[in-house]
Amino acid sequence: MTKSLQEAFERASQLPPDEQEAFGAWMLHELDSEQRWDELFNRSPDLLSKLADEALAEHRAGKTKPLNPETL
Repeated sequence: MTKSLQEAFERASQLPPDEQEAFGAWMLHELDSEQRWDELFNRSPDLLSKLADEALAEHRAGKTKPLNPETL
């Protein structure tokens, strides 16, 4: 276990039990989510490349606009 992960677990262990449960559930959800994304990307590298090419083509054709966080 790395030093930073160990420190995170030590600090989390000092939380009240209900917050520990919430933290544990969140952490497990994040780990599962990462695994699902990895599996999806590994199964479809051609699709991801195609989507990136399409996005670049739309940008080059002037069909995109800059993102303005103030207008979200």
